[in-house]
Amino acid sequence: MTSTAASKNALPIRLPDERWSHITEEHCELAGLRLEVLETIAEADRVLAGNAGENLAVREYEPGKFLVVAHREGAADGFIITAFLTRRVRSLERRRQLWPSQPSSHT
Repeated sequence: MTSTAASKNALPIRLPDERWSHITEEHCELAGLRLEVLETIAEADRVLAGNAGENLAVREYEPGKFLVVAHREGAADGFIITAFLTRRVRSLERRRQLWPSQPSSHT
């Protein structure tokens, strides 16, 4: 079965069972959090640029701990690459923010 969630760009992002199995093999702490991964795509606090053209949807999972969902978006839809939990907010803050767009600074 393939689950989907709409990204901040209103594209359906797919999470097939095969990909979910791969994610939970690498990140066993995510077992049981499939719904939360999909919700992070739909209700991200922010979306950041990844290193290889992917988007990183970020949502605070619990105080000081963030769920990050890496996904690719095409013209009509997209797919989840991986997901993980992190407390390393500084490494996220160094990335370019795609959504919400940053206000331009006025001097």
